[in-house]
Amino acid sequence: MNRFDLQKQIEQQPEAKLKDLIMKMLFDDIISLKIAPGSRINVNQIASAMGISRTLVVEAVAGLTEAGFIVNRPEASGSYVLELSLKDMISLYQVRDAIESEAAFLCAHNAEDSTIRELTRLADAFRDSVIMHDIRGMKDTDMPFHRMIIESCGNTYLIRSYEQIVPYLTRYQASMLEFIGRSSNDQNPWLSGVKYNHTALVSAIRLRLPELARQSMKDHIASSLNFTSMSGEGVDPFASAK
Repeated sequence: MNRFDLQKQIEQQPEAKLKDLIMKMLFDDIISLKIAPGSRINVNQIASAMGISRTLVVEAVAGLTEAGFIVNRPEASGSYVLELSLKDMISLYQVRDAIESEAAFLCAHNAEDSTIRELTRLADAFRDSVIMHDIRGMKDTDMPFHRMIIESCGNTYLIRSYEQIVPYLTRYQASMLEFIGRSSNDQNPWLSGVKYNHTALVSAIRLRLPELARQSMKDHIASSLNFTSMSGEGVDPFASAK
C-alpha cells in the first residue's frame, strides 16, 4: 500500500470516508495474502507509505480487529494478521461444503446455457493452469468459478451466507493454490482430484443432474482439503509454510 494506491481509491470512490478506504485496502491485502498471515502490522510504516496520519491507520486496524482478521498480542507488543491453520480450514470447509454443495444442486436446475458455457471455460482454464503450475491462472479462474455457481443457484439466502465466508475462504484458497504451484506436490495423491473436479462438476450441471452436481461439489471440497492437509507432509501445512 502506498499513497498512489490510496489516491486511486479516492478517485474511484470520492464519497467514501478516508478511514473506510484505508481499511478496505488493508483488508484486500490481508485476504489476498499480500500481507502474510502472522505478520505484524506496522502502523507507522503504513501511515508513512500512504502519506496519512497514524490515527487513520489505527482506526482501520481496530475495524479489522473487530472483524476478526487482525488480533492483538499484548505479550508481543502489537497487532498481527490472523494466522491460518489446518484446524481452522477444516471448520471453514465444513461450512463451505454445506453452502456450495446445495448451490451446485440448485445450479444444475437453474443455470442458463450461457452460464454453463462460462463455467466450462473456467473449469478448462483452471485445469490447464494446474497442469502448468500457473498460480496466477489458478487464482484468476478458481474463485470466479465458485462464485458463478453460487450466483446461479437462485437462492438469496445461500448467496448471502456465502458472502459471509468469502473473505476467510479467499485466504485459504490462495494458500492452497500456492501449494499446488510447488513442483514438490506433484506426487500428492489428491492433486488429480483438485485438477479435474471442476470439469466433473460442470458436466453434472450441463447434464442437469442435481444430485450428481451436489456430490461432485462435495468431492471437490474434500479433495481440496485433503490435498492441503497432505501438503504439510505430516504437520500443519500452514505452520510448515512459515
